[in-house]
Amino acid sequence: MREAQGRYAEETELRRLAQFKFAAPADLGTIGASLVEFFKGSVQKRQAKLGKLGAAMALMVPEPLLGHCCVESFNRGTLTILCDSSSHLYDLKSLLLAGLEKQLLAACKSAGLSRVVVKPGRWYEGEGPADQRPRFGP
Repeated sequence: MREAQGRYAEETELRRLAQFKFAAPADLGTIGASLVEFFKGSVQKRQAKLGKLGAAMALMVPEPLLGHCCVESFNRGTLTILCDSSSHLYDLKSLLLAGLEKQLLAACKSAGLSRVVVKPGRWYEGEGPADQRPRFGP
């Protein structure tokens, strides 16, 4: 009987110590509602504008030139496009001056487009077409 009382005392002591050692996890709630709110407030608005711009560019810019151009940014009505070589930069600037810019401005007026800027740059790493991998960061 004393052995049973001794074990009982040890078990209660261990339970008491375990309460201090292990804290219950805090209830943080679900991530779903905040993720949906972020998507609607941030991603969906930008996607609507950039989706219109991308669709208009895909329709109006010749396909061989599209593979060498990339939308860098759209800020305060200015669309910035990167071209990976000087010859493609020249071709795109020539097209914009020949009337493509006016067509883009008319097609994307609801997205807030007011100006198109083309500059040289790469959005990928590597030299050849097989080496092209997206580049993230500066």
